[in-house]
Parts: sequence; structure tokens; C-alpha cells
Amino acid sequence: METEGHRRSDNFEDRGVGAGRQVAAAGLPIALLSGLFRTIGPKGMLILVAVLGIGYFLAPASVKQLLSGLLTGEPSGALSESSPDNKTCAASPGNGKACDFSRVVLASTEDVWNGAFKSGALPRYGGEPGAYRMPTLVVFSRGVATGGCGSATSAVGPFYCPADRKLYIDPSFYAVMEQRLKAPGDFAQAYVLAHEVGHHVQNLIGANEVRARGEGRNQTSVRLELQADCLAGVWGHSARSSLVITDADLSEAVNAAHAIGDDALGHADESQFTHGTSAQRMRWFKRGFESGDARQCDTFAAPPGQL
Repeated sequence: METEGHRRSDNFEDRGVGAGRQVAAAGLPIALLSGLFRTIGPKGMLILVAVLGIGYFLAPASVKQLLSGLLTGEPSGALSESSPDNKTCAASPGNGKACDFSRVVLASTEDVWNGAFKSGALPRYGGEPGAYRMPTLVVFSRGVATGGCGSATSAVGPFYCPADRKLYIDPSFYAVMEQRLKAPGDFAQAYVLAHEVGHHVQNLIGANEVRARGEGRNQTSVRLELQADCLAGVWGHSARSSLVITDADLSEAVNAAHAIGDDALGHADESQFTHGTSAQRMRWFKRGFESGDARQCDTFAAPPGQL
């Protein structure tokens, strides 16, 4: 994959290293949760979670992280506000390279989706989506506060906030992909960013408001995640010649899609899946990559057994 000589997106924000007041997910102070843990113990915490209807496997990743830290005795990686005085991209040569690479990928997605929105080559879920509105990529370290989706730590991984239409990533996640998930390669990293941009596209076309009849929240989440994989593939198809994406690059992205399937991550209960199996994620990414047509990414039109 070639990035030299390509445009860098200006829709980019460096929030710096997380610092300052510590907050917990869902607005619950860490001291309060810690106090509850000391009072009722680990079993009591699990019962409390069940009674409140939160459900560990249905909770946001930041809540899971905090609860896991309390239950295991390991640090929870408290959420924090970011300081603008210590920039993430300047923290290390690796971060600087990751930031530059991310801006190239983001610029490429801007070109691809501007064209798709102009031509109307999109899944339809109601009204006309209008012109493409470009998201902002926010890089941070350790922790970040969003404009409407609460706070998160780096442990949550890359994510998209529909409330402020921003993508969030700690550049250190690229090393996590390579070392822990065994998904190395620059196109694997590009796939992750393109997937989050796919969630932005969903937000603009109204896909995140669709609910398949008779399906619960988890099944809807799977359809959204697989569609974002497919939309990432559409970007890859369209950018293939300009960024010189090779068959080896494609293998990197497919390997990454496999590595982050619910089953590959160790989840056994399919009813609790929220992102889809490795086979599903690879299949939908390749569907978008091979067709280059976002209209082929309508996961909500697929029967449950054909996802």
C-alpha cells in the first residue's frame, strides 16, 4: 500500500494524552463503584449488574473494562479528560507515522464517499442522504471525552461517535493489532479506519435507525458491524489503484477481519455476538471489496441465516 505523495486530510484533531479529572462510564464516579465493590464483594457486584439489567456482555466496552478491573483486582484504566498540551502525534516517531498514515487513509475515504454520495450509489433507508459530510478523526492517548458519547479509554479501541460525527483512535492500537491480535500490516490498519468511516456513512444514510423484524439489539448490532465491514471493502476497491493496494494488502485486511470476529475473540454464545463471526466479517468485507458497490452492503436485506 502506497501513501507517499497522497493528500492528507485536514479533518484531523490531536487531543493529546489523557490527563485531569477521572470519570467513569455512564457518569458513575469510580470512587462510588469502588466503594460498592468493597461493600458487597465480587459476587455482589455481579448480582447488582444483573438486577440493574445492564448485563456484562451487553454493556459498553468502557463499562466492561471498569467492571473487569474491579472483579479481577487489576487496574481499570480510569477514563480521563485529555490535555491539549501533550500532543499524541509528537509523543513518539511511531505515533507520528501512525498519525500521518491515518490522515492519508481518511483523505482517501473522503474522496471515495464524496463520489458515492454524489452518484447516489448507496443503500437506501428512507430519504435522500444529501451530500457527504466528512467526519473528523480524533487521535488521543489513554483517555478521551467525546462530544455526546461519553468518555472512553484506549482499551475500548477505535470507535465512532454519531453524536459529534467524529472517529476516535489511540495510535497505539495499531501495535495492539500486530502484537496481540496477530493482524499486522498497513492495509489491516487502513481497514480498521475505513470500518469506522463506514459507521459514519451509516449514520448519514439512516442505517443505524433500521431494526430487522423480530431481532434484538445484539442481532441489529451484528448487521451494522458487518455492513461497516462491507463499506470498508467498498472503499478499498475504489482506492485500490490510487493507493496501490496489492493482493498481499488484501490478505492483511481479511486476516484482520478474521482476528476481530466474536468467535475468534473467544465468545462462545452466539446469541451474545455483537460484531459477527470471523467468517461473516471476512465475507462482507470481501463482498464490498470485490463489488465496489455500497448497494451490495445492505445487510438488513439479508435473511438471518445468510449473513
